Amino acid sequence: MSSAELIRIVSRSSPMALAQVERVRTELAALHPGIRTEVVPVTTSGDRWMGDLAQLGGKGAFTKEVDAALLAGEADLAVHCVKDVPADRPLPAGTVFAGFLKRDDIRDALVHPAGRTLDELPAGARIGTSSVRRRAQLAVSHPHLECVPMRGNANRRLEKLLAGEADALLLAVSGLERIGRPDLITEILPVETMCPPIGAGVLGLQCREDDTRTIDTVSGLGDADTWRETTAERMFLHVLQGHCNSPIAGYAKAERDGRLSLRARVFSPDGKTVLDAHEWAGPLDPATLGTSVAVALLRQGARELIDTIPH
Repeated sequence: MSSAELIRIVSRSSPMALAQVERVRTELAALHPGIRTEVVPVTTSGDRWMGDLAQLGGKGAFTKEVDAALLAGEADLAVHCVKDVPADRPLPAGTVFAGFLKRDDIRDALVHPAGRTLDELPAGARIGTSSVRRRAQLAVSHPHLECVPMRGNANRRLEKLLAGEADALLLAVSGLERIGRPDLITEILPVETMCPPIGAGVLGLQCREDDTRTIDTVSGLGDADTWRETTAERMFLHVLQGHCNSPIAGYAKAERDGRLSLRARVFSPDGKTVLDAHEWAGPLDPATLGTSVAVALLRQGARELIDTIPH
């Protein structure tokens, strides 16, 4: 590859998003030493809006401006947290995922200024989170705790915690690692207690589908196991057709022997109803596994449960 070639990378302008871009730039420089990269930061409507995401159309609020810059030719590559990319509808026409980087930690972490764990928090302790997934699962495991709305990027939420707007925070382990603050983690929650969101810990590389040069250049950064896991998870969410207020969680796991599993859950917002499915596949297409798990939950009443939740 000629050193004159340039890849423009568009990303949200938050500290975490820019740290994610730096990971891509570093890995890309190692794979193609002569390549040049340039960052095109954008501020999305989801970053500007601190209210209920449902009023902006859900998670797409974090990707709309990034997609627009890519499609307009203002950038060649977009770096996304896959958990923020809607899966109930296809990627914007004219774009594709060229690869998914090797997956980071999928678990959630508790951040408490005094170092307490969830089990050590007293009744009425305020947990800062706006995630319907986290709220529903806390209602199951720790119903004596209170969830208070907490929006903003991870750095901003940490500032709100120090300002006393909550007693503790729930954040992604991978997010804290990306901003260089894993030291703040009080407790890492097992997936049995806090099932992660679809696409947790995955960075996706999105390109225009007709830009074969960029696709060929960046696809080498992709991890095969992460591709299988993410494909299964996103197909699951696509078939389920959940909306932004649906407490849906799940994760796929690729084993060394080639098997792939997918565990997924759908909750009522109050945590009183929990639907659970867990299936294994051998060499099956990951999308088939995602579809099968979604159908299993639909047979348990997931469609009716999701449709009763206002959005």
